Amino acid sequence: MNIKVRLVIMNFLQFAVWGAYLTSMGSYLVNVGQAAHIGTFYAMQGIVSLFMPAILGIIADRWVPAQKLLSFSHFTAALFMALAGYYGMSSGSDVEFGILFTLYSLSVAFYMPTLALSNSVAYTALDKAGLDTIKNFPPIRIFGTIGFICSMWMVDILGLQNNYGQFFACALIGLVYGVYALTLPACPVNKGGEGKSLTEAMGLRAFTLFKQKKMAIFFIFSMLLGVSLQITNGFANPYISSFGSIPEYAETFGVQHANILISLSQISETLCILLIPFFLKRFGIKYVMLIAMFAWVLRFGLFGAGNPGSGVWMFILSMIVYGVAFDFFNISGSLFVDRETDKGIRSSAQGLFVIMTNGFGATIGTLGAQAVVNHFVDFNSEAPQIEQWQYAWYTFAAYALVVAVVFAFAFKYKHRPEQL
Repeated sequence: MNIKVRLVIMNFLQFAVWGAYLTSMGSYLVNVGQAAHIGTFYAMQGIVSLFMPAILGIIADRWVPAQKLLSFSHFTAALFMALAGYYGMSSGSDVEFGILFTLYSLSVAFYMPTLALSNSVAYTALDKAGLDTIKNFPPIRIFGTIGFICSMWMVDILGLQNNYGQFFACALIGLVYGVYALTLPACPVNKGGEGKSLTEAMGLRAFTLFKQKKMAIFFIFSMLLGVSLQITNGFANPYISSFGSIPEYAETFGVQHANILISLSQISETLCILLIPFFLKRFGIKYVMLIAMFAWVLRFGLFGAGNPGSGVWMFILSMIVYGVAFDFFNISGSLFVDRETDKGIRSSAQGLFVIMTNGFGATIGTLGAQAVVNHFVDFNSEAPQIEQWQYAWYTFAAYALVVAVVFAFAFKYKHRPEQL
């Protein structure tokens, strides 16, 4: 089989595992009385991302080929996710936070490092085939987002988005991927001890970049913007589903199929990737980042103003805006880091960018978002909480707006189109 096709399948499965629960788990947690802990569940992804990818990266560099470690990690993650599903099934509505959270956390601890491991396998395979990774990897990676979307739709159509069944779906896809990973091209290991140290693998060498004012400001704002990354993943589905308590909206498509509606965000994401080269060359990193920041303002504000009935167009527009908010920040930020750092620490600098955004930023964001939602929304009330949810979304929008305004004045960068 053509190596590109094999890597397309790998990326499809890699993100299909994640898509099975990432946008719908919040609704399940609401249904089993764990609404106050949604942010804690999502924050665990950021917490384990601070150290697990580095640890497994060193193991893959020195002792266990990446494709085998990828398989082991997915088998292990699938096992704990299946146990979480079984616990949810056997406990019904009497789910205890400690047990479910522990099983989920162990699964996530082994899944999150596979995001990096799958990239390593892909880069190695493309290099072996004599193919340019910069040219050939992005089109392959897009199929990861397609896998994520397909998984979301499957969970929605099968009626699993509000119950424990999504954990079983995730585990099943993970098992299939675990088997498939063993068939991927072999990756070399460096048994001579010349692999990266833990300090290097975690990107800690790149902390010297904080000595440069420009880079220090960039990384700080990367963390502040990273706060927004997981908020809608955790709370969009519970919010849209909550309209079901109002007869006017109970039978609308959005309430019945919140996951499919939310998947428009991922569809937009795949399309907006194509806009980045043009916008970067035309406007430069500062204005591209500002566009992303104001897109987050619209993302949250439109969520607060919309509804699944006559206002569903605002939900749809919010989903479309997400592609700009996510891609213009993550991909453009990564390209900026690559261009502005010395070759000797570029890998570490990319690691630092991930730590600041998906590690510190996303963790702080989900925990902070939970505090905001808990402040406004009474999950124990029988009365609809739509207005209370709206206060939460407008709070998130106000936060994104403040970050954007301060960034506009604090980040000084002269755009030079000839460098792109």
